Amino acid sequence: MGNKMKSRKSITSRLKITKNGKIMRRQSFRRHLKASKSSKQLRNLKRVIELKGYYAKKITKSTGGKKSK
Repeated sequence: MGNKMKSRKSITSRLKITKNGKIMRRQSFRRHLKASKSSKQLRNLKRVIELKGYYAKKITKSTGGKKSK
């Protein structure tokens, strides 16, 4: 019998994989030094965005998920 491939726990905690296989990630630059950033910039940084391209394929492979479009 073949062995099951384990998913990387560091990746699964940081990223969310949607039903359709998209990989969603949080944005950086929101932890500190907020006084110099505008409220519009901070509001836009709250959004979760889709990971695309080479890294999306790499992460899909390491998590053993669906193929992303």
